[in-house]
Amino acid sequence: MINYRPIARVVSILLCIVGVMMWTGLPFSLYFGEDSRPLLLAGLTSIAMGGGLFLVKSPKGIPIRKREGYLIVALSWVAMTLSGMLPYLYSGMIPSVPEAIFETVSGMTTTGASVLTDIEAQPRGLLYWRSLTQWIGGMGIIVLTVAVFPLLGIGGIELFAAEAPGPTSDKLHPRISETAKRLWFIYVGLTGLLTVLLMLFGMSPYESINHALTTMATGGFSTRNASAAAFGPAIQYLLILFMFFAGVNYTVLYLSLKRRWAEVWKSDELKAYIGLVVLLTLIVTAKVYYATGGADFEQAFRDSLFQIVSLITTTGFVSADYTSWSTSLTLIFFVLLFLGACAGSTSGGIKLIRHLVFFKNSYLEFKRIIHPSAIVPLRVNRDVVPGKIITHVFNFLLLYLLLFVLGSVILAMMGLDFMTSIGAMATCIGNVGPGIGSVGPVDNFAWLPAHIKLFLSFVMIVGRLEIFTVLVLFTPYFWRLN
Repeated sequence: MINYRPIARVVSILLCIVGVMMWTGLPFSLYFGEDSRPLLLAGLTSIAMGGGLFLVKSPKGIPIRKREGYLIVALSWVAMTLSGMLPYLYSGMIPSVPEAIFETVSGMTTTGASVLTDIEAQPRGLLYWRSLTQWIGGMGIIVLTVAVFPLLGIGGIELFAAEAPGPTSDKLHPRISETAKRLWFIYVGLTGLLTVLLMLFGMSPYESINHALTTMATGGFSTRNASAAAFGPAIQYLLILFMFFAGVNYTVLYLSLKRRWAEVWKSDELKAYIGLVVLLTLIVTAKVYYATGGADFEQAFRDSLFQIVSLITTTGFVSADYTSWSTSLTLIFFVLLFLGACAGSTSGGIKLIRHLVFFKNSYLEFKRIIHPSAIVPLRVNRDVVPGKIITHVFNFLLLYLLLFVLGSVILAMMGLDFMTSIGAMATCIGNVGPGIGSVGPVDNFAWLPAHIKLFLSFVMIVGRLEIFTVLVLFTPYFWRLN
Protein backbone atom coordinates (compact mmCIF):
# COMPACT_ATOMS: atom_id res chain seq x y z
CA MET A 1 0.00 0.00 0.00
CA ILE A 2 1.29 3.46 -0.91
CA ASN A 3 2.13 5.71 2.06
CA TYR A 4 1.07 9.23 1.14
CA ARG A 5 2.34 10.96 4.28
CA PRO A 6 6.03 11.06 3.35
CA ILE A 7 5.02 12.10 -0.16
CA ALA A 8 3.18 15.13 1.20
CA ARG A 9 6.12 15.96 3.47
CA VAL A 10 8.68 15.94 0.65
CA VAL A 11 6.49 17.91 -1.78
CA SER A 12 5.89 20.48 0.94
CA ILE A 13 9.64 21.00 1.38
CA LEU A 14 10.05 21.41 -2.38
CA LEU A 15 7.32 24.06 -2.55
CA CYS A 16 8.92 26.01 0.28
CA ILE A 17 12.33 25.84 -1.44
CA VAL A 18 10.84 27.06 -4.72
CA GLY A 19 9.07 29.90 -2.89
CA VAL A 20 12.27 31.07 -1.22
CA MET A 21 14.19 30.85 -4.50
CA MET A 22 11.59 33.12 -6.14
CA TRP A 23 12.58 35.83 -3.69
CA THR A 24 16.16 35.78 -4.98
CA GLY A 25 14.75 37.70 -7.96
CA LEU A 26 13.54 40.57 -5.77
CA PRO A 27 16.90 42.42 -5.74
CA PHE A 28 16.83 42.54 -9.55
CA SER A 29 13.27 43.88 -9.60
CA LEU A 30 14.15 46.54 -7.04
CA TYR A 31 17.44 47.49 -8.73
CA PHE A 32 15.80 47.95 -12.14
CA GLY A 33 12.83 49.80 -10.66
CA GLU A 34 10.26 47.12 -11.51
CA ASP A 35 7.18 45.92 -9.66
CA SER A 36 8.43 43.34 -7.16
CA ARG A 37 4.98 42.27 -5.94
CA PRO A 38 4.52 39.35 -8.38
CA LEU A 39 7.64 37.58 -7.14
CA LEU A 40 6.89 38.44 -3.52
CA LEU A 41 3.30 37.19 -3.66
CA ALA A 42 4.20 34.11 -5.71
CA GLY A 43 6.85 33.17 -3.15
CA LEU A 44 4.39 33.62 -0.30
CA THR A 45 1.79 31.51 -2.11
CA SER A 46 4.27 28.71 -2.75
CA ILE A 47 5.48 28.71 0.86
CA ALA A 48 1.88 28.75 2.12
CA MET A 49 1.02 25.72 -0.05
CA GLY A 50 4.13 23.94 1.17
CA GLY A 51 3.39 24.84 4.79
CA GLY A 52 -0.09 23.39 4.51
CA LEU A 53 1.23 20.09 3.21
CA PHE A 54 3.96 20.04 5.86
CA LEU A 55 1.31 19.87 8.58
CA VAL A 56 0.52 16.32 7.46
CA LYS A 57 2.06 14.25 10.25
CA SER A 58 4.63 11.67 9.26
CA PRO A 59 6.52 9.46 11.74
CA LYS A 60 10.29 9.51 11.48
CA GLY A 61 12.12 6.63 9.91
CA ILE A 62 9.59 5.84 7.16
CA PRO A 63 11.51 4.56 4.11
CA ILE A 64 10.63 5.76 0.64
CA ARG A 65 10.05 2.69 -1.47
CA LYS A 66 10.00 2.57 -5.26
CA ARG A 67 6.32 3.47 -5.53
CA GLU A 68 6.59 6.45 -3.18
CA GLY A 69 9.80 7.53 -4.92
CA TYR A 70 8.25 7.64 -8.37
CA LEU A 71 5.11 9.34 -7.06
CA ILE A 72 7.19 11.99 -5.28
CA VAL A 73 9.13 12.76 -8.45
CA ALA A 74 6.02 13.01 -10.64
CA LEU A 75 3.97 15.00 -8.13
CA SER A 76 6.91 17.26 -7.37
CA TRP A 77 7.16 18.28 -11.02
CA VAL A 78 3.43 19.01 -11.08
CA ALA A 79 3.73 21.03 -7.87
CA MET A 80 6.80 22.93 -9.11
CA THR A 81 5.01 23.76 -12.35
CA LEU A 82 1.91 25.08 -10.57
CA SER A 83 4.09 27.09 -8.21
CA GLY A 84 6.64 28.23 -10.79
CA MET A 85 4.07 29.73 -13.14
CA LEU A 86 2.63 32.06 -10.47
CA PRO A 87 5.08 34.95 -11.10
CA TYR A 88 4.07 34.93 -14.80
CA LEU A 89 0.36 34.98 -13.96
CA TYR A 90 0.55 37.51 -11.11
CA SER A 91 2.55 39.95 -13.24
CA GLY A 92 0.56 39.49 -16.45
CA MET A 93 3.83 38.71 -18.26
CA ILE A 94 2.15 35.51 -19.47
CA PRO A 95 -1.57 35.91 -18.68
CA SER A 96 -2.74 32.61 -20.20
CA VAL A 97 -2.58 29.52 -17.95
CA PRO A 98 -1.66 27.08 -20.78
CA GLU A 99 1.16 29.38 -21.89
CA ALA A 100 2.36 29.90 -18.32
CA ILE A 101 2.39 26.13 -17.81
CA PHE A 102 4.34 25.66 -21.05
CA GLU A 103 6.96 28.29 -20.14
CA THR A 104 7.36 26.91 -16.62
CA VAL A 105 7.59 23.28 -17.72
CA SER A 106 10.06 24.29 -20.43
CA GLY A 107 12.16 25.93 -17.75
CA MET A 108 11.96 23.20 -15.12
CA THR A 109 12.70 20.49 -17.70
CA THR A 110 15.55 22.62 -19.16
CA THR A 111 13.97 22.41 -22.62
CA GLY A 112 14.26 26.08 -23.49
CA ALA A 113 11.25 26.32 -25.79
CA SER A 114 9.48 29.62 -25.22
CA VAL A 115 6.18 31.40 -25.88
CA LEU A 116 7.71 34.88 -25.40
CA THR A 117 8.03 36.82 -28.64
CA ASP A 118 9.94 39.84 -27.27
CA ILE A 119 12.16 38.68 -24.43
CA GLU A 120 14.07 41.95 -24.08
CA ALA A 121 10.85 43.82 -23.27
CA GLN A 122 10.07 41.64 -20.23
CA PRO A 123 10.77 42.61 -16.59
CA ARG A 124 14.29 41.65 -15.62
CA GLY A 125 13.31 40.21 -12.26
CA LEU A 126 10.92 37.80 -13.96
CA LEU A 127 13.47 36.93 -16.65
CA TYR A 128 15.85 36.02 -13.84
CA TRP A 129 13.17 33.72 -12.36
CA ARG A 130 12.70 32.24 -15.82
CA SER A 131 16.43 31.45 -15.97
CA LEU A 132 16.40 30.15 -12.41
CA THR A 133 13.68 27.61 -13.22
CA GLN A 134 16.14 25.99 -15.61
CA TRP A 135 18.91 25.99 -13.03
CA ILE A 136 16.56 24.37 -10.50
CA GLY A 137 15.56 21.69 -12.98
CA GLY A 138 19.08 21.18 -14.31
CA MET A 139 20.27 18.83 -11.63
CA GLY A 140 16.79 18.24 -10.32
CA ILE A 141 15.54 19.90 -7.19
CA ILE A 142 14.79 16.42 -5.93
CA VAL A 143 18.52 15.74 -5.63
CA LEU A 144 18.90 18.90 -3.55
CA THR A 145 16.17 17.71 -1.23
CA VAL A 146 17.81 14.31 -0.91
CA ALA A 147 20.74 16.10 0.70
CA VAL A 148 18.49 17.26 3.55
CA PHE A 149 16.45 14.08 3.93
CA PRO A 150 18.31 12.98 7.07
CA LEU A 151 16.74 16.00 8.78
CA LEU A 152 13.30 14.67 7.86
CA GLY A 153 13.91 11.11 8.99
CA ILE A 154 13.32 9.85 5.46
CA GLY A 155 15.62 7.71 3.33
CA GLY A 156 16.28 8.97 -0.19
CA ILE A 157 17.91 6.25 -2.30
CA GLU A 158 14.76 5.37 -4.27
CA LEU A 159 14.04 9.03 -4.92
CA PHE A 160 17.56 9.69 -6.19
CA ALA A 161 17.34 6.71 -8.56
CA ALA A 162 14.08 8.02 -10.00
CA GLU A 163 15.25 11.60 -10.48
CA ALA A 164 18.97 11.57 -11.27
CA PRO A 165 19.53 12.11 -15.01
CA GLY A 166 20.78 9.17 -17.04
CA PRO A 167 20.36 5.38 -16.90
CA THR A 168 22.92 5.08 -14.10
CA SER A 169 23.93 7.23 -11.16
CA ASP A 170 27.46 6.38 -10.05
CA LYS A 171 27.89 7.13 -6.38
CA LEU A 172 30.65 9.52 -5.37
CA HIS A 173 30.12 8.65 -1.73
CA PRO A 174 28.52 5.68 0.02
CA ARG A 175 25.78 7.86 1.54
CA ILE A 176 23.23 9.14 -0.96
CA SER A 177 22.89 12.51 0.81
CA GLU A 178 26.65 13.06 0.56
CA THR A 179 26.48 12.21 -3.15
CA ALA A 180 23.81 14.85 -3.68
CA LYS A 181 25.88 17.44 -1.83
CA ARG A 182 28.93 16.73 -3.96
CA LEU A 183 26.88 16.98 -7.17
CA TRP A 184 25.51 20.33 -6.10
CA PHE A 185 28.95 21.55 -5.04
CA ILE A 186 30.22 20.97 -8.60
CA TYR A 187 27.04 22.42 -10.12
CA VAL A 188 27.12 25.60 -8.03
CA GLY A 189 30.88 25.97 -8.45
CA LEU A 190 30.80 25.79 -12.24
CA THR A 191 27.84 28.19 -12.35
CA GLY A 192 29.73 30.72 -10.24
CA LEU A 193 32.90 30.33 -12.29
CA LEU A 194 31.05 30.88 -15.56
CA THR A 195 29.32 33.96 -14.15
CA VAL A 196 32.66 35.55 -13.30
CA LEU A 197 34.22 34.63 -16.65
CA LEU A 198 31.27 36.03 -18.62
CA MET A 199 31.64 39.34 -16.78
CA LEU A 200 35.37 39.37 -17.52
CA PHE A 201 34.55 38.78 -21.19
CA GLY A 202 32.35 41.89 -21.27
CA MET A 203 28.85 40.66 -20.44
CA SER A 204 26.87 42.66 -17.87
CA PRO A 205 26.58 41.14 -14.37
CA TYR A 206 22.83 40.62 -14.80
CA GLU A 207 23.16 38.83 -18.12
CA SER A 208 26.18 36.88 -16.87
CA ILE A 209 24.15 35.44 -14.01
CA ASN A 210 21.25 34.53 -16.28
CA HIS A 211 23.36 32.85 -18.94
CA ALA A 212 25.48 31.01 -16.38
CA LEU A 213 22.30 29.60 -14.82
CA THR A 214 20.90 28.38 -18.11
CA THR A 215 24.20 27.16 -19.56
CA MET A 216 25.09 24.87 -16.66
CA ALA A 217 21.49 23.63 -16.64
CA THR A 218 21.77 22.92 -20.41
CA GLY A 219 18.55 24.92 -20.66
CA GLY A 220 19.12 27.65 -23.24
CA PHE A 221 16.88 30.48 -22.00
CA SER A 222 18.49 33.80 -22.86
CA THR A 223 17.81 37.43 -21.99
CA ARG A 224 18.21 38.38 -25.66
CA ASN A 225 15.84 37.83 -28.57
CA ALA A 226 18.75 36.70 -30.72
CA SER A 227 20.00 34.27 -28.04
CA ALA A 228 23.78 33.69 -28.17
CA ALA A 229 23.97 35.37 -31.59
CA ALA A 230 23.66 38.71 -29.76
CA PHE A 231 27.15 38.29 -28.30
CA GLY A 232 30.64 38.29 -29.74
CA PRO A 233 32.93 35.37 -30.62
CA ALA A 234 34.77 35.33 -27.27
CA ILE A 235 31.56 34.88 -25.27
CA GLN A 236 30.28 32.26 -27.72
CA TYR A 237 33.48 30.21 -27.34
CA LEU A 238 33.16 30.46 -23.56
CA LEU A 239 29.56 29.24 -23.74
CA ILE A 240 30.67 26.35 -25.97
CA LEU A 241 33.24 25.27 -23.38
CA PHE A 242 30.82 25.30 -20.46
CA MET A 243 28.00 23.72 -22.45
CA PHE A 244 30.43 20.92 -23.17
CA PHE A 245 31.32 20.63 -19.46
CA ALA A 246 27.61 20.57 -18.58
CA GLY A 247 27.16 17.58 -20.89
CA VAL A 248 29.82 15.51 -19.11
CA ASN A 249 28.87 12.95 -16.46
CA TYR A 250 29.19 14.68 -13.09
CA THR A 251 31.02 11.67 -11.70
CA VAL A 252 33.67 12.21 -14.39
CA LEU A 253 33.84 15.91 -13.53
CA TYR A 254 34.34 14.99 -9.88
CA LEU A 255 37.11 12.55 -10.77
CA SER A 256 38.74 15.26 -12.90
CA LEU A 257 38.76 17.64 -9.96
CA LYS A 258 40.45 14.89 -7.93
CA ARG A 259 42.95 14.42 -10.81
CA ARG A 260 42.12 10.74 -11.08
CA TRP A 261 42.81 10.79 -14.81
CA ALA A 262 43.05 7.01 -15.27
CA GLU A 263 39.45 6.65 -14.11
CA VAL A 264 38.36 9.62 -16.22
CA TRP A 265 39.71 8.16 -19.48
CA LYS A 266 38.22 4.80 -18.61
CA SER A 267 34.83 6.23 -19.58
CA ASP A 268 33.82 4.97 -23.04
CA GLU A 269 30.96 7.46 -23.04
CA LEU A 270 33.31 10.42 -22.56
CA LYS A 271 35.49 9.22 -25.44
CA ALA A 272 32.42 8.86 -27.66
CA TYR A 273 31.22 12.33 -26.59
CA ILE A 274 34.50 14.01 -27.49
CA GLY A 275 34.93 12.02 -30.70
CA LEU A 276 31.40 12.75 -31.89
CA VAL A 277 31.74 16.49 -31.31
CA VAL A 278 35.07 16.59 -33.14
CA LEU A 279 33.85 14.50 -36.11
CA LEU A 280 30.60 16.39 -36.57
CA THR A 281 32.37 19.74 -36.27
CA LEU A 282 34.78 18.83 -39.06
CA ILE A 283 31.96 17.66 -41.34
CA VAL A 284 29.62 20.58 -40.71
CA THR A 285 32.37 23.21 -40.82
CA ALA A 286 33.56 21.97 -44.20
CA LYS A 287 30.01 21.95 -45.54
CA VAL A 288 29.20 25.45 -44.25
CA TYR A 289 32.57 26.90 -45.32
CA TYR A 290 32.30 25.75 -48.91
CA ALA A 291 28.59 26.58 -49.08
CA THR A 292 29.42 30.21 -48.24
CA GLY A 293 32.15 30.36 -50.86
CA GLY A 294 35.01 30.17 -48.36
CA ALA A 295 34.29 33.66 -47.04
CA ASP A 296 35.09 33.22 -43.34
CA PHE A 297 36.49 29.95 -41.97
CA GLU A 298 36.43 31.08 -38.32
CA GLN A 299 32.77 32.03 -38.57
CA ALA A 300 31.89 28.72 -40.19
CA PHE A 301 33.87 26.80 -37.55
CA ARG A 302 32.39 28.73 -34.62
CA ASP A 303 28.78 28.51 -35.81
CA SER A 304 29.14 24.80 -36.57
CA LEU A 305 30.80 23.95 -33.25
CA PHE A 306 28.36 26.09 -31.28
CA GLN A 307 25.23 24.52 -32.77
CA ILE A 308 26.61 20.97 -32.53
CA VAL A 309 27.51 21.32 -28.84
CA SER A 310 24.28 23.20 -28.11
CA LEU A 311 22.10 20.47 -29.62
CA ILE A 312 24.05 17.44 -28.38
CA THR A 313 23.96 18.78 -24.83
CA THR A 314 20.29 19.78 -25.37
CA THR A 315 21.12 23.33 -24.25
CA GLY A 316 19.36 24.97 -27.16
CA PHE A 317 21.27 28.25 -27.41
CA VAL A 318 21.25 29.59 -30.96
CA SER A 319 24.07 31.40 -32.75
CA ALA A 320 22.88 30.79 -36.32
CA ASP A 321 19.89 29.40 -38.22
CA TYR A 322 21.13 25.90 -39.02
CA THR A 323 17.97 25.12 -41.00
CA SER A 324 19.02 27.70 -43.60
CA TRP A 325 22.40 26.11 -44.34
CA SER A 326 21.32 23.11 -46.43
CA THR A 327 18.86 20.22 -46.42
CA SER A 328 21.57 17.71 -45.55
CA LEU A 329 22.76 19.76 -42.56
CA THR A 330 19.18 20.25 -41.39
CA LEU A 331 18.84 16.46 -41.37
CA ILE A 332 22.09 16.11 -39.38
CA PHE A 333 20.89 18.60 -36.78
CA PHE A 334 17.52 16.87 -36.60
CA VAL A 335 19.32 13.60 -35.77
CA LEU A 336 21.23 15.45 -33.03
CA LEU A 337 17.91 16.06 -31.28
CA PHE A 338 17.87 12.33 -30.46
CA LEU A 339 21.39 12.02 -29.04
CA GLY A 340 21.82 13.75 -25.71
CA ALA A 341 25.18 14.00 -23.99
CA CYS A 342 26.49 11.85 -21.14
CA ALA A 343 24.39 10.07 -18.54
CA GLY A 344 24.72 11.70 -15.14
CA SER A 345 24.88 15.18 -16.71
CA THR A 346 22.20 17.86 -16.79
CA SER A 347 21.46 17.24 -20.48
CA GLY A 348 18.29 15.64 -21.75
CA GLY A 349 17.76 13.29 -24.67
CA ILE A 350 18.45 9.58 -24.96
CA LYS A 351 22.04 9.86 -23.64
CA LEU A 352 25.15 8.56 -25.41
CA ILE A 353 25.60 5.58 -23.07
CA ARG A 354 22.40 4.03 -24.41
CA HIS A 355 23.57 4.52 -27.99
CA LEU A 356 26.89 2.94 -27.07
CA VAL A 357 25.21 -0.11 -25.56
CA PHE A 358 22.97 -0.44 -28.60
CA PHE A 359 25.72 -0.17 -31.23
CA LYS A 360 28.24 -2.28 -29.34
CA ASN A 361 25.72 -5.05 -28.76
CA SER A 362 24.54 -4.89 -32.38
CA TYR A 363 28.14 -5.21 -33.58
CA LEU A 364 28.78 -8.18 -31.26
CA GLU A 365 25.66 -9.86 -32.62
CA PHE A 366 27.52 -10.52 -35.87
CA LYS A 367 30.19 -12.37 -33.91
CA ARG A 368 27.52 -14.37 -32.09
CA ILE A 369 26.02 -15.36 -35.42
CA ILE A 370 29.38 -16.78 -36.60
CA HIS A 371 30.09 -18.40 -33.22
CA PRO A 372 26.67 -19.36 -31.82
CA SER A 373 28.14 -21.39 -28.94
CA ALA A 374 30.55 -18.71 -27.78
CA ILE A 375 29.86 -16.44 -24.82
CA VAL A 376 30.46 -12.92 -26.11
CA PRO A 377 29.93 -10.39 -23.30
CA LEU A 378 29.23 -6.73 -23.89
CA ARG A 379 31.71 -4.47 -22.11
CA VAL A 380 31.42 -0.77 -21.35
CA ASN A 381 34.23 0.94 -19.43
CA ARG A 382 35.90 -2.50 -19.42
CA ASP A 383 33.09 -3.88 -17.29
CA VAL A 384 30.61 -6.55 -18.44
CA VAL A 385 27.13 -5.10 -18.94
CA PRO A 386 24.45 -7.36 -17.37
CA GLY A 387 21.74 -8.66 -19.65
CA LYS A 388 19.12 -6.87 -17.57
CA ILE A 389 20.71 -3.51 -18.42
CA ILE A 390 20.90 -4.36 -22.13
CA THR A 391 17.21 -5.29 -22.12
CA HIS A 392 16.34 -2.05 -20.32
CA VAL A 393 18.30 0.02 -22.84
CA PHE A 394 16.66 -1.67 -25.82
CA ASN A 395 13.21 -1.24 -24.26
CA PHE A 396 13.92 2.43 -23.61
CA LEU A 397 15.08 3.06 -27.18
CA LEU A 398 12.06 1.30 -28.66
CA LEU A 399 9.64 3.09 -26.34
CA TYR A 400 11.31 6.44 -27.06
CA LEU A 401 10.94 5.87 -30.80
CA LEU A 402 7.31 4.76 -30.44
CA LEU A 403 6.47 7.83 -28.36
CA PHE A 404 8.16 10.08 -30.91
CA VAL A 405 6.13 8.56 -33.77
CA LEU A 406 2.88 8.53 -31.80
CA GLY A 407 3.38 12.10 -30.59
CA SER A 408 4.21 13.31 -34.10
CA VAL A 409 1.02 11.71 -35.43
CA ILE A 410 -1.01 13.34 -32.65
CA LEU A 411 0.48 16.74 -33.43
CA ALA A 412 -0.27 16.25 -37.12
CA MET A 413 -3.86 15.36 -36.25
CA MET A 414 -4.00 18.57 -34.20
CA GLY A 415 -3.23 20.54 -37.34
CA LEU A 416 0.55 20.91 -37.56
CA ASP A 417 2.41 20.23 -40.79
CA PHE A 418 4.76 17.24 -41.09
CA MET A 419 8.08 19.04 -40.49
CA THR A 420 6.73 21.02 -37.55
CA SER A 421 5.12 17.93 -36.01
CA ILE A 422 8.30 15.85 -36.00
CA GLY A 423 10.40 18.89 -35.05
CA ALA A 424 8.23 19.86 -32.08
CA MET A 425 7.96 16.28 -30.82
CA ALA A 426 11.68 15.56 -31.17
CA THR A 427 12.79 18.77 -29.46
CA CYS A 428 10.28 18.52 -26.59
CA ILE A 429 10.77 14.87 -25.71
CA GLY A 430 14.54 15.42 -25.94
CA ASN A 431 14.34 18.67 -23.89
CA VAL A 432 16.38 20.53 -26.52
CA GLY A 433 14.45 23.72 -27.39
CA PRO A 434 14.89 24.56 -31.09
CA GLY A 435 13.66 22.04 -33.65
CA ILE A 436 12.85 22.16 -37.34
CA GLY A 437 9.88 23.36 -39.34
CA SER A 438 7.96 26.26 -37.80
CA VAL A 439 9.60 25.65 -34.41
CA GLY A 440 13.15 26.08 -35.73
CA PRO A 441 16.04 28.01 -34.17
CA VAL A 442 14.69 31.44 -35.16
CA ASP A 443 11.05 30.63 -34.28
CA ASN A 444 9.22 30.05 -31.01
CA PHE A 445 6.12 28.23 -29.74
CA ALA A 446 3.90 31.25 -29.11
CA TRP A 447 1.74 30.65 -32.18
CA LEU A 448 0.71 27.12 -31.18
CA PRO A 449 -2.86 26.60 -29.88
CA ALA A 450 -3.33 26.12 -26.13
CA HIS A 451 -4.13 22.38 -26.35
CA ILE A 452 -0.91 21.72 -28.28
CA LYS A 453 1.10 23.66 -25.68
CA LEU A 454 -0.41 21.53 -22.90
CA PHE A 455 0.31 18.32 -24.81
CA LEU A 456 3.93 19.35 -25.42
CA SER A 457 4.25 20.30 -21.74
CA PHE A 458 3.39 16.72 -20.81
CA VAL A 459 5.86 15.47 -23.42
CA MET A 460 8.65 17.61 -21.93
CA ILE A 461 8.07 16.16 -18.45
CA VAL A 462 8.01 12.61 -19.82
CA GLY A 463 11.31 13.26 -21.60
CA ARG A 464 12.95 14.96 -18.61
CA LEU A 465 12.07 12.08 -16.28
CA GLU A 466 13.26 9.53 -18.86
CA ILE A 467 9.88 8.06 -19.83
CA PHE A 468 9.59 5.15 -17.38
CA THR A 469 9.30 7.36 -14.29
CA VAL A 470 6.11 8.94 -15.62
CA LEU A 471 4.58 6.16 -17.70
CA VAL A 472 4.88 3.60 -14.89
CA LEU A 473 2.17 5.59 -13.09
CA PHE A 474 -0.26 4.70 -15.87
CA THR A 475 0.21 0.92 -15.47
CA PRO A 476 -2.06 -1.26 -13.29
CA TYR A 477 0.99 -2.90 -11.71
CA PHE A 478 1.95 0.33 -9.98
CA TRP A 479 -1.35 0.65 -8.12
CA ARG A 480 -1.77 -2.95 -7.02
CA LEU A 481 -1.67 -3.43 -3.26
CA ASN A 482 0.94 -6.22 -3.33
